[in-house]
Amino acid sequence: MTSHGKAAWELLLPAAGAPARRRGRALQEALREAVRSGRLAAGTRLPSTRELATDLGVSRGLVTEAYEQLTAEGYLRSDRGAGTWVSGAARAAVRGVHDLAPGASGVHVDFHPGTPDLSMFPRAAWGAAQRSVLARLPHPSLGYPDPRGLPELREALAGMLARRRGVVADPERLVVCSGVAQASTLLGFVLRSRGLREIGIEDPGSPEHGRLFASTGMDTVWLPLDDEGLIPGPLAASGVRAVVVTPSHQFPSGISWSAGRRTALLDWARAVDGYVLEDDYDGDFRYDRAPVGALQGLDPERVVYTGSVSKSLAPGLRLGWMLVPAELLGDVVERKRTMDLGNPVLDQAVLAEFVTRGGYDRQLRRCQRAYRERRDALLAALDRHLPGTRVSGIAAGLHVIARVPARFGPPPRFLSRAAHAGVALRSLDDYGTARPADGDVRLVIGYAHLSPSAIERGVRAAAEAATR
Repeated sequence: MTSHGKAAWELLLPAAGAPARRRGRALQEALREAVRSGRLAAGTRLPSTRELATDLGVSRGLVTEAYEQLTAEGYLRSDRGAGTWVSGAARAAVRGVHDLAPGASGVHVDFHPGTPDLSMFPRAAWGAAQRSVLARLPHPSLGYPDPRGLPELREALAGMLARRRGVVADPERLVVCSGVAQASTLLGFVLRSRGLREIGIEDPGSPEHGRLFASTGMDTVWLPLDDEGLIPGPLAASGVRAVVVTPSHQFPSGISWSAGRRTALLDWARAVDGYVLEDDYDGDFRYDRAPVGALQGLDPERVVYTGSVSKSLAPGLRLGWMLVPAELLGDVVERKRTMDLGNPVLDQAVLAEFVTRGGYDRQLRRCQRAYRERRDALLAALDRHLPGTRVSGIAAGLHVIARVPARFGPPPRFLSRAAHAGVALRSLDDYGTARPADGDVRLVIGYAHLSPSAIERGVRAAAEAATR
């Protein structure tokens, strides 16, 4: 059984031990809750009914009935001859620090990845930009905007992206949107209108990509990675004509795609007349050298480049961008127009002012210094309290992959004990399909939003809980 199958087995054991007359309903409730909570992520392939029934010690009929019921409700989907999968219909509830057990020491540390330090938002500089914009913005600018975005913001972003990320940035082909999430759904609707029904995502990868494209009616196909990027063979055999990738700093593995794999991906896109959505979610945060340039610069007619201010400023601003190939531009702009008539003009004007006046570059430098310090603090804490832990991936971004030795495991017990001690951690198993069943605990640890002292406190508490 895959590691996700083992996760399902662990979660469903209490249900399997319920009284016979309630066992079927208990199994369905436990499986439903595993999907809702995100423990079984969208796109996860479930064990066969025979395999799961054997592991749980229940009849195959009970498992079959549970699969059929949850498929009917939309939690699962069944592909003839290809097994049963978790659908993208149910969104996982995100656990926050308020969900943590208090722990004997009162520790509350949330290592979930993907969150910047919101206390670093440049309130004074942003407020000054707002006042400047309100003083000079002409009245006609407050009318219905160009769906692509405010012209001065598109100009400012195009210049900044060409300079910092090496993209081919034509302001006329830049669309301002509500973050990468909206960029993904815009592209999903456009691709589906053109006859595409599936999109590939990296394995491991962000389940959110699958959920976003599922909302547009597209199915997700997991495509395996190695330490260089997407493996060409499975990609070619998949039959998809669109993929979502994070090549500059892959999420969650932390690798930077090799030049060979970048070239192979673009060769594939040209051969199948397909498209690549590049999610450059944290491309500016490289700590040991200059960041690798964006993939889009190699072929702007095959790559839809997306980014946002969610990691550099704050996700609550809901400001992002996409650079769109000429062939798709008209459809994307029309879909954006019918979706929301464009993003708020004042917010766009403030961001344009912030970028043009150098505030954005200053903010990035400030974040880079702080996040580098926190990454170093995390590595030191892991070495001190969980000796033998190996951290993989490049020195970049807002998270690391930590492989904790099996002697601190097994993984379910490690995670459970850490949570009881008030430390929230995410397993690599939450971000794809099968993982090696070697007993090691593979963690995706976010650190950017935590102070060095909180990082030290959290790692120490998790280690102490694991060795009790």
